[in-house]
Amino acid sequence: MQVSNFNNSEIRLLDIVNKGKINQSKPVTKNGEDFRTAFSNELSRAKSLNFSKHASQRLYSRGIEMSDDRLTKLSGAVDKAAEKGSKESLILDDSAAYVVSVPNRTVITAFDRNNLREGVFTSIDSAIIL
Repeated sequence: MQVSNFNNSEIRLLDIVNKGKINQSKPVTKNGEDFRTAFSNELSRAKSLNFSKHASQRLYSRGIEMSDDRLTKLSGAVDKAAEKGSKESLILDDSAAYVVSVPNRTVITAFDRNNLREGVFTSIDSAIIL
C-alpha cells in the first residue's frame, strides 16, 4: 500500500492484486477484438462512403469508374461538407457529379458529363467542386 499527501489530504492508493499478480488482460469486445482494434475498425467504417442501390446502378449504367483516388477525394469532400453542417451535398469532380447524404455518408446518385447538361439539382444545401 502506498500513502501520498495531496493538499493536506491523505490518499491511499491500493493495488488490486489477484494471487500476487496484477491482472493485465486486455478488455475484449463481444466479437473477440480488443478495444483498440474495435475502435480503429469503427473509425474506418465511419470514414468510408456507402453507395445506395440507385447510385450503384447509375455508376454502372453511366460508365463512371470509382478509382481509389476518386473515392478518397469524394470522401474528403464529404468530410468538408460535414464540417460545415451540410445535410445533402452536390459534389462535382472533373468527370462526374454526386449527390450525397452527408450525415449518412451515402452517395444517393451519380451523373456523368452527358447527364449534367440539364443543370438542375434539387434538395441540396451545399455544393463542392473538386
